[in-house]
Amino acid sequence: MAAAWKRALLVLLASQVVSSASSSDEDDVPEEWLLLHVVQGQIGAGNYSYLRLNHEGKIVLRMRSLKGDADLYVSDSTLHPSFDDYELQSVTCGQDVVSIPAHFQRPVGIGIYGHPSHHESEFEMKVYFDRRVEQSPFAEVAVFDGRDPAHRHAHAPEDAPQEEESVLWTILISILKLVLEILF
Repeated sequence: MAAAWKRALLVLLASQVVSSASSSDEDDVPEEWLLLHVVQGQIGAGNYSYLRLNHEGKIVLRMRSLKGDADLYVSDSTLHPSFDDYELQSVTCGQDVVSIPAHFQRPVGIGIYGHPSHHESEFEMKVYFDRRVEQSPFAEVAVFDGRDPAHRHAHAPEDAPQEEESVLWTILISILKLVLEILF
């Protein structure tokens, strides 16, 4: 009888080790990332929750939906980004990740949107400071180009088609959401 209890205890301990090992893979982050904040919250369907980021440098936001589907919108031009007005977004059904470049003006607006497919969404977002220094081979040239430093991060012309494609996808997805809401 005692051997059966010991075996059951070993199985329980082994399952705990396996489950903790699998959850640590989810939070596998580079050593250069420093955890600044952990934000947990809930958001109703079709609503936004807004956060403000003042920390300088390259910041990485990793958000996972614990229940429902929360989406992430980021902007350095408005404190209330939405699916109509944003610079960066992540709208997956799984983990949402956004890297905010160091050149973004602070404060940065962060919008968390509760997708209408769920009555309520719960999320956990981890905010990391990326200590890696990315050197651009043209960094020294950019310093001496005579332009205002605030305009150094202007988008290159080759970025325009991706931006147009993103807007088209956003419009298409919005239309599909509207059709689905009408049907269901």
